[in-house]
Parts: sequence; structure tokens; C-alpha cells
Amino acid sequence: YIKQRKRHTQRQVLLFVSIFSLSSVFGQVTYSVPEEMTKGSLVGNIAQDLGLDVKRLKAGKARIYTEDNTEYIELDKDRGALLVKERIDREALCGQTTPCALHFQITLEEPIEFYIVTVEINDINDNAPSFKKDEMKFRISESAVIGAKFVLERAMDLDVGVNGLQSYSLKPTDNFNLKLQNQQDGSKKVEMVLQKQLDRETQEHLSLTLTATDGGDPQLSGTMRVEISVLDANDNAPVFTQELYKVTIVETAPKGTILNTVSAVDADEGSSGKVSYSITNTLDDVPVMFKIDEDSGVVSLTGNLDYEKSQHYEIHVQASDDGGLTDSCKIIVEVTDTNDNYPSINIMSKTNSISENSRPGTVVTIFNVQDPDSGENGKVTCHIEEHMPFLMKTTSKKFFSLVTDSELDREAASQYNITVTCSDEGVPSLSSSVTLTLQISDVNDNAPVFERSSYEAYIVENNTPGLSIFTVRARDADWNQNARVSYILEDSSVGVPVSSYVSVSADSGVIHAVRSFDYEQIKDFQFRVKAQDGGSPPLSSNVTVKILIQDQNDNPPQVLYPVQTGGSLVAEMVPRSADVGYLVTKVVAVDVDSGQNAWLSYKLQKATDRALFEVGLQNGEIRTIRQVTDKDAVKQRLTVIVEDNGHFPEVLSEFTDFTQDKEYNDNLTFYLVLALAVVSFLFITCLVVIISVKIYRWRQSRILYHSNLPVIPYYPPRYSDTLGTGTLQHVYNYEVCRTTDSRKSDCKFGRAGSQNVLIMDPSSTGTMQRIQSEKTFIFSTTDSDTHD
Repeated sequence: YIKQRKRHTQRQVLLFVSIFSLSSVFGQVTYSVPEEMTKGSLVGNIAQDLGLDVKRLKAGKARIYTEDNTEYIELDKDRGALLVKERIDREALCGQTTPCALHFQITLEEPIEFYIVTVEINDINDNAPSFKKDEMKFRISESAVIGAKFVLERAMDLDVGVNGLQSYSLKPTDNFNLKLQNQQDGSKKVEMVLQKQLDRETQEHLSLTLTATDGGDPQLSGTMRVEISVLDANDNAPVFTQELYKVTIVETAPKGTILNTVSAVDADEGSSGKVSYSITNTLDDVPVMFKIDEDSGVVSLTGNLDYEKSQHYEIHVQASDDGGLTDSCKIIVEVTDTNDNYPSINIMSKTNSISENSRPGTVVTIFNVQDPDSGENGKVTCHIEEHMPFLMKTTSKKFFSLVTDSELDREAASQYNITVTCSDEGVPSLSSSVTLTLQISDVNDNAPVFERSSYEAYIVENNTPGLSIFTVRARDADWNQNARVSYILEDSSVGVPVSSYVSVSADSGVIHAVRSFDYEQIKDFQFRVKAQDGGSPPLSSNVTVKILIQDQNDNPPQVLYPVQTGGSLVAEMVPRSADVGYLVTKVVAVDVDSGQNAWLSYKLQKATDRALFEVGLQNGEIRTIRQVTDKDAVKQRLTVIVEDNGHFPEVLSEFTDFTQDKEYNDNLTFYLVLALAVVSFLFITCLVVIISVKIYRWRQSRILYHSNLPVIPYYPPRYSDTLGTGTLQHVYNYEVCRTTDSRKSDCKFGRAGSQNVLIMDPSSTGTMQRIQSEKTFIFSTTDSDTHD
């Protein structure tokens, strides 16, 4: 045994290297080792035989892939060697199948490569021939003729080749010798042949030894006792009508299916002619799969057939009579295949993420597809969904690869759920599918894009510094850091650096005013903003932004004529002979604002005699509206107000405190609710009192009516109306003026509105007043020498 094991330890290596159609290296290595090697024994140096560097095995994450997930061989990456991982029993692995081999693949990543490795397992003589029974018993009539045959049980040896069963011997050989017949399957039919007439009176019982020997070194053997009881007078053995029966059955046949009926005839009569049937198979699974009715010879199915496990069976049937005479026949059962197995998809190597700039033809996943059916039922094709940038390629009979078929764009699709479907060609076809999730990693191939080609924004003058004007936005179709946009103010100038006018938030794109703008100084300006992503290298784009300043009514009208000089009122002469429409003078004023804020109107606010003069609303001309009479006062004082058409800027409201007004409104509401409640209460009380009085008087009148007393009506005295006749006036008129020093040219601004009032008063002293009410500005000039 030791010599044979050493002889089988010598391995043979066959290496065939070919180039894979998908730029992956494909190689095939074959090793030959004996079974029962100890754990850790060397199978072969795979790195040397494949021409690989040991560092490549580590860097490529080399691993062993097997179809049934059973690993008898392991890979030592440090040595680049294949070692025995588990004890290999050839008989348990392959049974009687020869040659016996382990098939597995070695896969590497980055780039993806795989190699096919075959390890042939050589048999050693580790199993002796054995019989299922320790003894066989025969009852043979003494009348048995010379040459009568008795079938003996065959021995089974799990080894194959020369280590398998080779010969039989039967001892002693006084009455019987051994006859071996070769069968179609290569086995031997063992028969014991009577060569000398039996004599029950001389020897009633015979004990023989059947020995089975293999051809191994050392030679192993097994024995079985054959016990023979000699009977009287049964001189006819059963004879089968056929020596061989053939049956075909599909693998999906249910239990209980009848395969065939065997028949044997015995010429004897009585109990010596009664035949019984039995199956004589021993170590195989025939007794589990089939049974025979011992009386009728009907053979039926008792187990589940599987074509992929066994394609044919041999059933050995024995016919025996009560005298111990026997005959045998054989039933050959052929199992036909049905398409009852789905393709099995095994992922050998896969990539979870791939860059969007990967070239077409990049390998994503390698599959191994198995279908144990035969013929067309086992032919498999694989495909994926249409309209996807991937392609399935067949690399060999059982191997498929998923590769990129066109350019990828993460912005169009950042993830693919790829369903791979493998179908066989059976009828009906069976298929299996597996879904792969593939992430597309981003590269910085998209520049930020603004929402508009240009921006235009408005801001009202006198704004607060730091005020947010508006927001520019740019979007980047990339992902993560490549899509992170920053905003930068381009270095440009509008007389002064643009950064002194506005600033831009780098993260949000919000543009703020750095200073307060004055429409009268600058009406608009423009600049450029750059949007830049966070990629490497960064990509950017620019946009033009135009800011337009809007005017506010922040300048009051200025009176140009009459010219205010010397602090005196303006005096004009009007002859008493002046006709109606006589032009006394013209007030000329300007406003530096624009638009409606600069539209001026003239109004006569005060006059000694309003029926004598009028002011043109648009032109400021002061004319008479009737003739001057002797009754008119010698001095006429006119006050003309000049107003623009705008509103005071919102900024003036900053100087107004509304807290007191709000508290006043809240208190007023409270008092109104309280007054309403009191009035309602008084009304309801009065109503109840009146109703009570009415009811009381009605009841009194009813009492008087039913009594016999005279009725004396009572009339209460009438009360005169004492309501007060005096009432306060409903309207009170007040005029409030504030004056400034006439030597100063500044104006006092009120809370809202802007009005300039020209007061002509000959009776006043030479002073110039500027009067401001809530919505009016008043200035006065006087001259004691002239009047109108």
C-alpha cells in the first residue's frame, strides 16, 4: 500500500494557455494526485505552472471558485501553491466513475482573470471486496442434474481498475465449481455449477467458502459462506422466458409505476413447481428504487428517479422454487431526461462600481452557468434587458461575461439595475435570473450652468448697507464635490472697484449691497459673477449682472423764483386797474428727483382774500380772478405751497415710533368692547323692567275689573324735555407751524410728505420762515413797502 501510494504521488502537469476573448487571461492546468493524501500535502505550484508572480496572487485577491462550493484544495498565496485542504476519498467523490477529477477555477481581480484547474484523483487499493451477506443458503435437491447452475451473490469493491474486483474462488470443489460470465456492463455473473451428483443420504449439508479477490498491491479479499441443504427429488429448476429485459422510463415517473413483468416456468408440480421472485442486487441503490412482487413477478418503481444522478439501472431478478432450484434474468432500465432543472447562475467575480469614463468593452462581471440537464435541455443562453449600455458575451460553454457596450454618463444614469436572464433550450424553456446593482462613479465633466444667461436687478436708493439685492444660481450636473458650486465676484470696476459696491456669498450666491446708493450719483452698473465647481481641475462659467438704482423721493422741491434774499418777503405790485387774469408773478421751482417724484404742482394755501387770486396748478403763475376794488385791502398776503408727486422714502419711517399708537389702538378697542357690553346690559335691563311693569299693570287692571270697586284712572304728570340744547362744535381747526432761523438755509423734515409754501405777507417784518407740518413745508417772506 505504501509503495503504491508513493508511486501515485508522482504528479503529471499539463498546461495549456490561451488568450481570453475579453482581454482576460484564460489558462488550464491539470494535476494528478492519489486519493487519501494528508491535509496540507502539496498538489502543485500553481504560480510557477501558470507563469504568475506570487505578488500578483496577493494583489489580485486570488481565490478558488468551485461550482458546488465544496473545496478539497486550498490556495497558499504566500507560496503560490495548491495544497490538500480536506481528505479526498475517491470512492465518496466519484463512486465507480472514472476518471475521477476535481474541477475548479482560480480568479483574480484588477484586471479580472481566471484559470481552470483540474486535479485528477487516482485510486489506491484502500477497499477490500465485500459481500452484502455473510452467508447464502441453498436448498438443492439430490436429483439436481450435473451442470445445474446456482447464482451466487456478487462481491462489490469500491476501488476501480486493477484495484477493483478481479477474481472469485470457491472451496472446497468436491461437488461444485465456479463459473464466471462477463456482462455487458463489464461486471461478472458468478454461478455455482454442480459437477458431481449430490447424495442426501451421504451428505445432507455442505458448507462452501466463496472468496473475492482484487488486483491491488497488497492484494485484498472478502469471503462469504455458502450453506447448502440437500433435498430430495426436485429435479427441475425454474427457467425464465427471457434472460434480458429492457425498459425505458422518464425521470419524472411517479412512485408505483410498473416497469415490466418477468416470468419463469418450473416443470415440477406442487410445491416444487411454485416459483418466487426476488431482486438480488446488493450494494447499489436498486433495491431502494425498485421492488418485485414475489408471486407475480411485477417490477414497479418505489423511489424518485433523477437522470442527472443515474441514467440507467440493472435489476438482477432471481426465480426460485421450493426445492431450491433457481434461475436468473436481468432488467435494463434506461432513464430519459426531462427539462426539470433550472439554470444555476453563479457569480465568479463582479465589480460594484465603475467610472463613467470607462472604455467600451470593460469587464463588469463574470458568470458561470450550470444546467445539469442533457441535450437541448442543458444548452443555456444568457441575455440582459435592451437599451442598456452593456452586453453579454459568451467566453466558453459555461462562462459568460458582462461588459460595457458604449460610453457611460453618470448624469444620465447614476445606477443600473442589470437583470441577467439565462434560459435553456428545453420545451418548455426554464430560466433563472439575477439582478446586479452597478454604481456609476462621477468625473468632473460638467461646468456649472447659471439659470439665466444674464441677470438684471433693481434696488431702491438710500438702501441699508449689507442689504440682500438678489441671488444668482448655477447648477452643476456632476455629483458630490464635483457639483459643489462656489460664487466669485469678477475683478472689474465701474469707476471704482465693483467690490466697493456689492459682494457675493461664495456658498449661496446672494449678492449684497456694500454701500448705500444715491440715484442722483449713479443710476446703474454691471459686473460679472463666476461660478466654479469643486472638481479637480475645477470648471467654471460666468454671467453678467446689471444693477439698476431706483429713485426715491428724497429731495424736496427747491424754489428758484422768487429769489429768497435778505430774509424779506417777496413783494409784487398789482395796479387797481388790473383786469381779470392779470399776471402778478410766477413761482418757479425744481426737484432733483426723477419721474413722478419730480412732477411739481402749485397750490394756494393761504390768502388774505381767496376770491382775488389763483395759482396755476402746473405752471405756478399767480393771476387775478376778478378786478381789484377799493374795498380790497391794500396789503394782500399769499402763501403758495409747492409739492412734488412722490412719497417720502421708507427710510423716514425709521424715525417714527409706533408703539404708543399701537397701545392706544389696543386700549381703544378694549374701551369700545366694554362700552358695547355696558350698553347691551342696560338695554336688556330696561327691556326686562318695561315688560315687568306692563305685566304688573295688566294684572292690576284684571283685579280691578273683577272687583266691584269704581275705577279711578291715574295719570302721571308729564315731564318736560330737559335735554340740553348746547353742544360743542364737532370740528376743531388747528394750525401748527415751526420756524427756523432765516439766516440758515436748511429745512426741517417731518414724518412724511413734502410741501413748500410761499407766504406773501406785506404786513410782516423782514423774516423768512420755513414751516413744517406733518405733510407741509412753509416758508415766508415779508416786505412792508409793497402789497397786493
